[in-house]
Amino acid sequence: MTETFRAVMIEEVDGKPKAAFKTISTADLPPHDVLVEVAYSTLNYKDGLALTGGRIARKMPLVAGIDLAGTVVESANPEFKPGDKVIVNGYGLSETQWGAYGRFARMKSEWLVRLPDAFTMQEAMAIGTAGYTAMLCVQALEDAGLTKDDGEVLVTGAAGGVGSVAIALLAQKGYRVIAATGRPETHDYLTSLGASGFIPREELNQKGPPMAKERWIAAVDSVGSQTLATVLSQIKYGGWVAACGLAGGTDLPASVFPFILRNVSLLGVDSVMAPMHKRKRAWWQLAKDLPKDKLAAMTELHPLSNIFDLAPKIIAGQIRGRVVIDVNA
Repeated sequence: MTETFRAVMIEEVDGKPKAAFKTISTADLPPHDVLVEVAYSTLNYKDGLALTGGRIARKMPLVAGIDLAGTVVESANPEFKPGDKVIVNGYGLSETQWGAYGRFARMKSEWLVRLPDAFTMQEAMAIGTAGYTAMLCVQALEDAGLTKDDGEVLVTGAAGGVGSVAIALLAQKGYRVIAATGRPETHDYLTSLGASGFIPREELNQKGPPMAKERWIAAVDSVGSQTLATVLSQIKYGGWVAACGLAGGTDLPASVFPFILRNVSLLGVDSVMAPMHKRKRAWWQLAKDLPKDKLAAMTELHPLSNIFDLAPKIIAGQIRGRVVIDVNA
């Protein structure tokens, strides 16, 4: 099968990555064992970086887009047959592997997760890497011992993709969730997802004492840098922080005091190369615990043709919730 189609390609131009629409063929795709016809993708923070010149792509040229939901067209692996609905999150898509921003993508069969019966392909991409990562964070906290009776849980970057899904999941499970956001206009939206209270983002991104007043039993942090350091200083004795992002920076100007004096645990959460058993468990739990009405409330659908207008907005923190991309529009 050989077909031409439009895709968002990242190529090296004058020593820098440059993203643009380009017409390519299925013959140009990598020689992986499953050909997928992509229906939907997403726009994540990492996608925004890749499309605005950030050095996310490390092997060029390649197609951008770190998430996909689609239908198997050809497969050399008998576990997947034409017509199967599948999703892929991470695995280096848009970094070292060709991604999802085009009608067709060739994937390795070991990357594929079968689309849960509970979700349409559009709903699966409304969750996407951000929502799947949020579930990994919630599971990490609960696996460590967190229960809904332990106290308040803080979610930073609350109006973003990870934050929105984390709030909805935690609230559905009965936790009292405090949302950290710098956008007061999102308070009604976050309340509708289940947030019980708010803290201004500015209170967390200012340097404070290495051991501040204890406030939260646990936190989901997608910001990093000074915000994560401040959150760690405010975690109650024996509490936990699940860290999964770097929207505020890659540094961590923290002290060892919370770890050695308050027995605080910092739980690193990676979604890109997470083993398959964790992925399947996360998607199973999402199907069980994520309310469909809240998922719909946090989601916008956009055509792929709008992608270059949307990318700088997500980097600037101007996107609320989740963005689903119709790759064929």
